[in-house]
Amino acid sequence: MCRVFAGQDPEGYRQINRSIRMAGHSTSIQLEATFWELLDEIAETQGLTTPKFISKLYDEALEINGEIPNFASMLRTTCALYLRGHRPCVEEVEALRRQAA
Repeated sequence: MCRVFAGQDPEGYRQINRSIRMAGHSTSIQLEATFWELLDEIAETQGLTTPKFISKLYDEALEINGEIPNFASMLRTTCALYLRGHRPCVEEVEALRRQAA
């Protein structure tokens, strides 16, 4: 097995719970530390806090798809898309920053 994968720091896959307010309700999301780090990075690139980014993502996904069967999985795949180079266009990021200000 490749040492890059097998020898990774266990801290990266430690489970972390965070409380987030979404759609007016407080909820707890459990993800591995690595995913929280990536979500923090993604939120920063959007000019948002991580809770605000997650709440906005949740609202937009509901609007587009009508339901979200597994939101934690959606957050993980959001991180995968980000790592694969999928980014919002400059206009979207600027609009988000103006809304956050």
